[in-house]
Amino acid sequence: MVLKPSSLAIITLSFAEYASTPFYPGCTPPVVVTKSLAAAAVFVIVMVNCLSVKLANCVQNVFTKLFIILIIVVAGMVMNRLNCIPEELKDPFRNLPLAIIIGIPLVSVCYVLVNVASFTVLTPTELLLSPAVAVTFGVLYPLSWIVPLFVVFSTFGSGSCFTAGRLVDVSGREGHMVKILSYMSLKHYTPAPALICNGILASIYIIPSDIHTLINYLSFAQWGFYALTALALIVMRYTRKERHRPVKVPIFMAGLMVLVSCYLVLAPIIDKPDLEYLYCTIFIVSGLFLYYPFVHRKVNWVRKIMRPITMHLQLLIEVVPPEKTQ
Repeated sequence: MVLKPSSLAIITLSFAEYASTPFYPGCTPPVVVTKSLAAAAVFVIVMVNCLSVKLANCVQNVFTKLFIILIIVVAGMVMNRLNCIPEELKDPFRNLPLAIIIGIPLVSVCYVLVNVASFTVLTPTELLLSPAVAVTFGVLYPLSWIVPLFVVFSTFGSGSCFTAGRLVDVSGREGHMVKILSYMSLKHYTPAPALICNGILASIYIIPSDIHTLINYLSFAQWGFYALTALALIVMRYTRKERHRPVKVPIFMAGLMVLVSCYLVLAPIIDKPDLEYLYCTIFIVSGLFLYYPFVHRKVNWVRKIMRPITMHLQLLIEVVPPEKTQ
């Protein structure tokens, strides 16, 4: 409900800013233009992912492998995105850790080099004032449009929507969200309801927010959940020793992750307290009021209410339970 839709909203807003800035030299593009472009991008990305898994992967590959710097973006996405789709990986217990081990050093080095290049060409003031750094950085006149074009490609080719659909799909299967979100398209074999849900939430997040507010909102929630996840791993390492662990993370890495995540959650609040952190906390905690009666207690009348809604949605978007697609 928070992480993936916010991520998609940020990616499409970045796409919209870089796509529109060259057409407004010397000034910031109108908000209505960037938000309309972002909403259109959300629609296209969701549509592509709903139509075909192969088509979605093809779009990602085409848009993220046109230039060497975009391969860096792919490596960065590997670290986070692949954790969300182990069911669709070949030999995930081997390939997932291998991708992470290769991706982290590559991305770290390249990100440092990109920042060094930016600070070499631009002053700190220019960086802070620029609405699209790649546009300001593009000094290869008359080919200055190349750099922002590649950024547009990389943002549009992001796999955020692809992985978000899988997360929501599994949540529906596990009973943490409504069952209809775990259904698959009968024609295209894609998790269409989950993808559409993610797209709707991302579109809603685009409307009231600017990209900087969304980044703060996402970072706060994301690192908070990362800290809880790593902490849960540590706890279960001692409370569930008998469980099979095909991929075993060293305990000190989990502890380091908890410490780093806590720092990244608390440091921005201490440095610059803002109401958006409070709103995000309230929104996350409010999930407990839904979790306890509907997931933990499994209130029966919810299923009765959802049954006709599920039936009509099945007919509308032509989806069926995953076992029916076998």
